[in-house]
Amino acid sequence: MQGVGFRPFVYRLAHSLGLKGWVQNLKGNVLIHIQGEAVALEQFTSTLVQQSPAIARPVILNNKIVTPESLPSFSIRDSDSGLNADIHTPADYYTCKDCLQELNDPHNRRYRYPFINCTQCGPRYTLIKQLPYDRARTTMAGFPLCTACGSEYNNPLDRRYHAEPIACEQCGPQLQYIEKENCIDDTTGALNKTIEALRAGKIVAIKGVGGYHLLCDASNDAAILTLRTRKPRPHKPLAVMFPSVGDDELELLRQHVMLTDTDARLITDPARPIVIVEKKHHSGLSEYLSPDLSHLGVFLPYSPLHHLLLQEFNQAVVATSANISGEPVLTQQHHVQQRLLHITDCFLHHNRPIARPADDSVVRVIHQQARPIRIGRGMAPVELTLPHCIQKPTLAVGGQMKNSIALAWDNRLVVSPHIGDLDSPHSLTVFEQVITDLQQLYEIQIEQIVCDAHRGYASHRWAHQAGLPVIQVFHHHAHAATLEVEFPQDTPWLVFTWDGVGYGADGSLWGGEGLLGRPGKWQRIASFTPFRVPAGDLAARQPWRSAAALCWQAGLEYTAPLEHELVRHAWQNNINCTSSSAVGRLFDAAAALTGLIENASFEGQGPMLLETNTTQLQQTATLPIKNIDNILQADWQPLLPVLQNHTLTIKQRANYFHSTMAATLLEQAMLARECYGNFQVGLSGGVFQNKKLTEQVITLLEQNNFRVFFNQQIPCNDGGLCAGQIMEAMQNKH
Repeated sequence: MQGVGFRPFVYRLAHSLGLKGWVQNLKGNVLIHIQGEAVALEQFTSTLVQQSPAIARPVILNNKIVTPESLPSFSIRDSDSGLNADIHTPADYYTCKDCLQELNDPHNRRYRYPFINCTQCGPRYTLIKQLPYDRARTTMAGFPLCTACGSEYNNPLDRRYHAEPIACEQCGPQLQYIEKENCIDDTTGALNKTIEALRAGKIVAIKGVGGYHLLCDASNDAAILTLRTRKPRPHKPLAVMFPSVGDDELELLRQHVMLTDTDARLITDPARPIVIVEKKHHSGLSEYLSPDLSHLGVFLPYSPLHHLLLQEFNQAVVATSANISGEPVLTQQHHVQQRLLHITDCFLHHNRPIARPADDSVVRVIHQQARPIRIGRGMAPVELTLPHCIQKPTLAVGGQMKNSIALAWDNRLVVSPHIGDLDSPHSLTVFEQVITDLQQLYEIQIEQIVCDAHRGYASHRWAHQAGLPVIQVFHHHAHAATLEVEFPQDTPWLVFTWDGVGYGADGSLWGGEGLLGRPGKWQRIASFTPFRVPAGDLAARQPWRSAAALCWQAGLEYTAPLEHELVRHAWQNNINCTSSSAVGRLFDAAAALTGLIENASFEGQGPMLLETNTTQLQQTATLPIKNIDNILQADWQPLLPVLQNHTLTIKQRANYFHSTMAATLLEQAMLARECYGNFQVGLSGGVFQNKKLTEQVITLLEQNNFRVFFNQQIPCNDGGLCAGQIMEAMQNKH
C-alpha cells in the first residue's frame, strides 16, 4: 500500500461520508482508525477495496471494533517507522493519463516538464531508499519543493498529496545534453538537441527510470548497423519503442507488428513491459532490428521524458539497454560516459539519482498467457507468498546467466529485478549491491544462503565466501521447484526441465529431464540419450559442436568448420568433452544441421532461427524411448537423417524437429503415468520460451487429460532459478 496514493484516497472517502478518524503509513501497511454512523462505516469499508486507486491492491488484514476517540475530523498522520517491518515495495509506474494531459497542456505549469508525476504514476522502486515511503527517504530528498509544489504536496484533496517524486521546472530535476565538448544544461534545449541528433542518425545514451537506454532511429539502417558494430551486437534483436498514437495508443504500432488482444493488453499495461510479438514484413522499419527472425520486442513510452522524445520524433526508435552486452544496465553518469563512449555519439543525462537499477521487463504471450522472460522495471520486485514459512531468513543467489536473487523470510518471497550474466567485475559489483540493497530495503538480515551446485558459477563461489551456512541445489531441481512457488499443489509433479545446461545430480550436464515428485524429493524419470560435446563450454555460441557430437556419436560424418581433425581427435579420446542430455543443445544441433547457423553471436540464436522457420507443426512419430535404469530415455538419433536431408526445405525440417520433440515429451508423460499414476505436469527451463514448441506441448498434453502448469510470474529461464532454490531450501533437513 506504499506509493499508490492510498492515504489521500482514504482521506477523501472519509470526508465524503462525514466520518472522523485518521490514516497512517506503517512499514509496509496502512493503519486506519474510522468512526461514525454504522451505515457510513459499512459503505466506507466496501468502497475502500472496490474503488481504491487503480495501481493499489488493498487487502484488509485486520478489522476490529475500537473505542471512539475525541476527533474533530479525519486526518492523515505522519508515518510510523518504529514498528516491526512488514514492508512491501512498489514497482515503478508508467505516466498516467492525467499527467500526460498536463504534460501537453501549454497552459499548465508543468507543460513539457519531463519529470511530471503524481500519486498514480512515476518511479517508486528505483527511487526509494527505505520505507516508509516519504520524500526524505527517496532520491528526491535533495530537491526542496517550491511554494507551488509544496502546496499540492500538503493538500489532502490534491492528487499530488504526498506524491513523493513531485517536482516542477522550478524545483525539480533537469536535463543535460553532452556531445563531445558541447554541453547544454537547459532542459528544453537538451530535448531539442536530442531530437536533432536522432534525426541525424546518431546514437544517443538517454537516462531513464531504472537506467540508461541507447536510442537511434528504428528505420535508419546505417544507424542500427553502427550501433550493432560498436556494441558489439551483430544479430541479437533490439527492442523498439513506438510513440503512443490513437485512443488505444497502438495505432502506429499496429502498422509494423501483428497484435493479439492479449499482446495489446500487455503493451498498454501499467508495467509497460517489452512484449515479443510477430512483426510485419516491409513495414518501413529496418530489417536489421531482428535479422532473420519473425518476432520483435516492442513497447510504449512509460516516462514523461520518453513521451516528449517520441511525440517530437514521431516515429519508432531502438531503445536497448545501455550496457556492455550481458551486463547490468548502467545507472551512473560517469560510468556511462566512461564505458559507453565508444558506442554512443551523445548523452542525455538528468540529475535525479537512481537508487537501484531496473532494466526493462520482457514478456511473451504463450498459450494465451503472459510469460515473463525478464523481470525488471514495472514488475520488480516480485513479491510472492510461500506455501509455508521458511525457518531462517534466506538468500538465494540464482545462477550464472540471467542472474537474479531472492530473499525469503517467514512466508514471504521477494525476487529481484534481472541483474545479468555474472561474467564481469561490473556484474559482480551490481550483484553484491542488489543483495545488500534488498536486505536494507526490507530490513532483513539473512542467516543462510542457497546456491547452484555448479562450482564454476560466480554466484556459487560468492555464496561459499560469504561466511554463512550454504545449501547447494541442483540446477534442474530449482527449475522444477519454481512451479510449486506459483502453483502450490497437493498432488505430485512431473516437471520437464528443458534448457541448455545445468549441473546434474550424477555429475553430468543435464537439460532434458523429467523430474517426478515435489521440491526436495525429485526423482529423475525421463531424459535423453547423453552425448559428448567437444569443448562443451563453447557449445552455446558454437552450435556446430553439438551437431558434430550427435553425428560422430551416431557414426555419421560431420565436417566441423574449424580445426576439424583436432576437434575430432579430442572427441574420440574424450578430451575436454562434457556429457550432456540437454535439449537446448539438441536445438543448437538442429539449427546447425539444417544449415541455419554454425556459430552464434548470442546464446539462443540457433533455436530462435529454428523457431522462426517453423510454420506448421504436425502429428509425428515420437522418438524411440527405452527404460534404462528406471529413466525413460529418448533416443535423438532418428532426428539426424531428416535434419540432414537436403531434399527437404529448412521449414519442413524445422517443422519435423519441433513436432517430434513435442510428441516425445507427450509420450514420456504418458509412459510415466502408466508407471507412477496421476500427477500434474509442469514446464520449466529456457527451451520453453519457444512459443511454437510450448504451445504444441501444452495442446498435446491437455488433449490427453494432463493438467499443465507453466510459469506466469517468474521466468522459466535461469532468471527464475533463485525462486526455485528457495523452495528447495525449505525442504532441506540439514
